[in-house]
Parts: sequence; structure tokens; C-alpha cells
Amino acid sequence: METNMTCVLCKTGHPEPGSATVTLERNSTVVVFKDVPADVCPNCGEYYLSAIVTERICKQAEEAVKRNAEVEVLRYAA
Repeated sequence: METNMTCVLCKTGHPEPGSATVTLERNSTVVVFKDVPADVCPNCGEYYLSAIVTERICKQAEEAVKRNAEVEVLRYAA
């Protein structure tokens, strides 16, 4: 991510490297990813994921949907 980026939500914070909990939902499946690497705004907590991280968690979430999982909680692993 950009190092001088301004948060699009609060318009004042500058996201810094950290981690986030990401929740994705489709139909009756909810997948929660913990410790996802992200740039996080220290002002409001909004997080920004890289394209690679986004692709990875979307793929894992799609697999959970195919298994008909109702709720799945995963710790992010690179």
C-alpha cells in the first residue's frame, strides 16, 4: 500500500502496517479471518488489504461456501 495514503473513511488518518479481522458473508455462510495483514488507519480503524491478500481470503471464503459451511473462523496464514 501507499505509505502516505490518507484514509478514505475519516479523511485524516494515514494507514500503517498492522492486522485486521475480516468478515465475509455470502448467502448463509459467514467466514471470519483473524490476523489478516493490512494497512490500518490509527484514527478510525478502517483497514486496507493488498490485492494478493484479498485474492487469498476470497478464495478461502469461496471454498467455505462450496462446503456449505455456516460459520468458519480462520487465522490468516501466508
